[in-house]
Amino acid sequence: MVEGMREDLADLYVESRTTAPSDPYRRPSRRSFLNQLTVDMRRPAFAMVIAETDGLRGCAFGFPVGGDGSWWLGFDGALPRSIEQLTVSGNVFAFADILIPPRPHARELARRVQERLLTDHQASLGVTLVDRADRPTFDALRSWGWLDIGELRRPAGATTFRTLVLPIGERTTARLEGLVTMPGGGGPSGA
Repeated sequence: MVEGMREDLADLYVESRTTAPSDPYRRPSRRSFLNQLTVDMRRPAFAMVIAETDGLRGCAFGFPVGGDGSWWLGFDGALPRSIEQLTVSGNVFAFADILIPPRPHARELARRVQERLLTDHQASLGVTLVDRADRPTFDALRSWGWLDIGELRRPAGATTFRTLVLPIGERTTARLEGLVTMPGGGGPSGA
């Protein structure tokens, strides 16, 4: 099913990742998105949720995080114990991408596709990585309820990522209280 939608998904990627000409950050190209989608689709238990009405409105996709903790290699500092426990128990799902164009009701659509993926995989915590320089994506995820827990740099990569988590359910949210880091040392907006 996903294979036949690759070009539509690439269109959605472009639409959801528009940047202002003055923005110094340049997002990966359409071709890079398609190449990464191919890699992600080959991962064990890859899953995608698609929202459509009269056309493709949004989607989210990813894969369960393995219980061995290898996904967290390169995390700056000690991984919070509650996240370690959720990882070992198989309750963490990595979002490879969330494609929601900036339209009215984007927040509600994002909430629905994210929760559906987590529920389908019986995960209580979503995790994603955002290039530290990609402020528009970081800000959108934060507005959708994601919490910033620190930085991660893959051993073979030059990019530093912000690590964000999305807890589902009151018990998971309570376990993560106090983990949120604020860029710039500010309040909830990071200001």
